Amino acid sequence: MAERLDQPKESRRRVWPFARPRHDVFGPAAEGIARFMGTPRFLIYMTMFCLVWLAWNTLAPGAWRFDSATNGFTALTLMLSLQASYAAPLILLAQNRQDDRDRASFGQDRVTAERNLADTEYLAREVAALRLAMADVATRDFVRSELRDLLEELRDPDADD
Repeated sequence: MAERLDQPKESRRRVWPFARPRHDVFGPAAEGIARFMGTPRFLIYMTMFCLVWLAWNTLAPGAWRFDSATNGFTALTLMLSLQASYAAPLILLAQNRQDDRDRASFGQDRVTAERNLADTEYLAREVAALRLAMADVATRDFVRSELRDLLEELRDPDADD
């Protein structure tokens, strides 16, 4: 049966309804994690974690150790690799979101700059029009000089002849 154009299209059922979240919850969390990973506090925490790990597996009694120094602390290496494998995509996601924000900001800045340029050009045209109009207006000095000439003519009417 042909679909009616005056009716909204029915929504499809998804096999996995959570495949696309409706709200971007993961992005801000990824940005927060990536922002924290770029701080000195994170570096201090990771250094302390590694030092405690190494001290525990070196100085603790043999039965309490869980990562052998003879194997080169393989579990620590795997933990740090796992942390790095999650850190890289989180940082890239945060960078992509920042690029999107920067792109939107640059677009707004461009519109504002174009508006400012148009306003400046308009004001420049108005100033030019005022200058042209002022050329036709009698200035104070011009009026004074004309009044002086008239006064002189009134005082000495025979000077012109």
